[in-house]
Amino acid sequence: MSFLILATILLIIYWIIEYYMHLKNVKRVPIRIHVNGTRGKSSVTRLIAAGLRAGGIRTVAKTTGTLPRIIHPDGKESAIIRLMGANIIEQKYIFRNTVAMKPEAIVMECMAVNPIYQWVVERRLVKATTGVLTNARLDHTDLMGETVADIAKSLSNFFPPHKKCYTAENNEQIYSVLDKRAKKFGTELEQILPKDVTKDELLGFSYIEHADNVQLALKVCEAHGVKRDVALKGMQGAVPDPGALTQHRVEDGNKSLMFYNVFAANDPASTEFLYHRITDIIHQGKKFIILNSRSDRFFRTDQLLGVCKNVEFDYLLLTGESPQRAYDHAIDLGIDKKKVIKIGQPLVHQIYEKILELTDKEAHIVGIGNIAGEVKYGAQIVAHFKHLEQKQKK
Repeated sequence: MSFLILATILLIIYWIIEYYMHLKNVKRVPIRIHVNGTRGKSSVTRLIAAGLRAGGIRTVAKTTGTLPRIIHPDGKESAIIRLMGANIIEQKYIFRNTVAMKPEAIVMECMAVNPIYQWVVERRLVKATTGVLTNARLDHTDLMGETVADIAKSLSNFFPPHKKCYTAENNEQIYSVLDKRAKKFGTELEQILPKDVTKDELLGFSYIEHADNVQLALKVCEAHGVKRDVALKGMQGAVPDPGALTQHRVEDGNKSLMFYNVFAANDPASTEFLYHRITDIIHQGKKFIILNSRSDRFFRTDQLLGVCKNVEFDYLLLTGESPQRAYDHAIDLGIDKKKVIKIGQPLVHQIYEKILELTDKEAHIVGIGNIAGEVKYGAQIVAHFKHLEQKQKK
């Protein structure tokens, strides 16, 4: 019994020392920017970090999106290897391992979904000097609530107390919820809307970026002393997130296939918006949707099948870990079963061959759902089309 008491005391002392050392590491980074929101967290994290680097601020960034990454002060990246899955304590190790780089700033994507963990990761681990909230959309309803207002309240738990927080949320009702919560925490919330980002400036990116993401990142960089033109140039030259909205064209015989990577838009509202943005200007060729599922996040598949019901397409290909379950739900929703093809996880080239078989002359393929999963099947699909495009350019 005495041994257990002694062990418990020693463990508590260890935790106290460990946390004290963590706080020392946190204080060694004077600028700490914490990025949260439903959509665009990884992109905005990368944009802010690139803008700060361009302005001469030695910056480290950490993304937790498609593929977890540490972005070094020179812009190079290293993978985060997780042996036992994601855990918010990871943020503590990020500080420990990056202070040796002597950063003046660290930009961290919030990795918590649970409302309580969002409070803990900010108040106890990151202690941001600046908060950034991209938006609040209907996603992770199993943990954050059934309505967008509930999700906004949940996300607001990360607001840094008595600090500034910028948001690109443009729904006034949702913004009012966020503003009320900000006042409760003593956070100064500022709404940043896309006002002066031009189409030509967006075309300067190597991928499809959103004006609100760029505007938000530019404002944060400006608040830290980086001029707009300097920050924008840095952002345009930065490496995009692996889940960024990219497109890849493949010519195969007399057939033309255009693949659009929309996997990063996990919530239904964003997915439907981007689908229309892509397909509303397409007036010929077949329209394919590849919906990739993860068995541990099937609620998201349910939501996205609801989107598929409301948009026009010729074929819906169900890939990933739960194809039968997705197929059954699609039929229950009233989606024409002649358009639904249950695929699962074959070799990726077999999906390509199936699309080629169903294509007359031209096809537009939109990939939605989860890019990751046990075998990162969505990422494999993107990589296949990208590889074919690059092979043709050689």
